[in-house]
Amino acid sequence: MTSSSCNTSDATPLSYRDAGVDIDAGDRLVENIKPLAKRTLRPEVLTGIGGFGALFEISKKYRDPVLVSGTDGVGTKLKLAFELDQHDTIGIDLVAMSVNDILVQGAEPLFFLDYFACGRLDVVTATKVISGIAQGCELAGCALIGGETAEMPGMYPAGEYDLAGFAVGIVEKERIISGDTIESGDIVLGLASSGAHSNGYSLIRKIISTHQVDLQQLLDERTLAAHIMEPTRVYVKPVLEMIRRIPIKGLAHITGGGLIENVPRILPDSMAAVLQKNAWPMPILFEWLQQIGHVTDYEMARVFNCGIGMVIVVAPDQVAKAMQLLQDLGETVWQIGCIRPRGSHSATQFM
Repeated sequence: MTSSSCNTSDATPLSYRDAGVDIDAGDRLVENIKPLAKRTLRPEVLTGIGGFGALFEISKKYRDPVLVSGTDGVGTKLKLAFELDQHDTIGIDLVAMSVNDILVQGAEPLFFLDYFACGRLDVVTATKVISGIAQGCELAGCALIGGETAEMPGMYPAGEYDLAGFAVGIVEKERIISGDTIESGDIVLGLASSGAHSNGYSLIRKIISTHQVDLQQLLDERTLAAHIMEPTRVYVKPVLEMIRRIPIKGLAHITGGGLIENVPRILPDSMAAVLQKNAWPMPILFEWLQQIGHVTDYEMARVFNCGIGMVIVVAPDQVAKAMQLLQDLGETVWQIGCIRPRGSHSATQFM
């Protein structure tokens, strides 16, 4: 006697595609990525896209090298990318968040890896995203050496994806910028941001939804959407050039936590940064957000970069040279404050 439960002759064969994963689409994406990654290669890259792991040789020009790593995402800025169907610059944001972070310790970014996860792989959209990642790597001078594309049916809503990135850089041990030598009387410089970068977007989205804002309205000659989606500025090349020529005491990347929480991360416990809030112009995007959302000055400085994407601390006798060099390298820079003994006050003070 035979058991009908064991009779599978009439069953339809199932494939990975039936489960929602398209291996062929993944293969097409890899082929699209290869020429993008090739543009970012550095001489130290031994193997890149396509293998199980990428090989990168440390240059022999370093005497006592220290590797510096960083990882980040782009937060809920992705939600606006989905809403606006704008995917070509979000990859720049992804790279910038990590390479700017490792830059503050004096590190030159060497290579970058990305993680792209979705429910169903749209090759066109994914190619746009990774094209932006490659562009960000070119701006930072680092190699897009590998990554992972994960197609996971049921994990993400249709048309949405998630991003994460990982950067590795290098610095001579004796040239690590730690902030330990910052002292009273040192001067704080600020480099202009390109917008909100990739921070504070939950508040931005809350303001937009609460007031039913049309993202296509004009703020100046550009729409609100254009201002909001402006990619994060990559500071690597000009700041590395400055580090090579000028003794830098401290660098702070102004990300989540804004000016209030990021500047103290590089200060000795006994020191405070006193910032002159009128020393630089508030970009129109932040003026609009504050006005429409009725956001307090304190909350603005605690959530957003408010127009300052990177803070630099130098000795007083290096200010003029540093500012001129940065301007020559295409950066907009202001002298925004000074370092004073902290006492009983907060580590970031506004005057």
